[in-house]
Amino acid sequence: MAFEVEGKLHRIFPTEQKTASFQAREFVLEVPDGNYPQLIKFQAVQERCGLLDNYNEGDQVKVSFDLRGREWNGKYLTNLNAWRVEQASGSGNTTTAAPDENFPADPFPDYSNTPPPPSTDDLPF
Repeated sequence: MAFEVEGKLHRIFPTEQKTASFQAREFVLEVPDGNYPQLIKFQAVQERCGLLDNYNEGDQVKVSFDLRGREWNGKYLTNLNAWRVEQASGSGNTTTAAPDENFPADPFPDYSNTPPPPSTDDLPF
């Protein structure tokens, strides 16, 4: 599954050599979400660890990533594996994914800016 998200690089961690033949690098992207920005952690592995070398914390970027999940010792793990990082094209920060016809476009719509319905209650308090 391929996804894209734009946001501000909040934190870039150094590359870690996990084993003799495997290395990984994590970074955190700040994505606006109403009043509370989301801090989303991604990982880059192997030769993709160098994707972040030309960026600094605070830069606006677009990250292309795959969503991966697995079970390990009865626990379920999810990874967001980045495979491309590029300068953000616009000023807006958006998250996009290929639509799935089996699910609604937004299963959790944001009603925070919608006024409440008129009250039919005639009590003064």
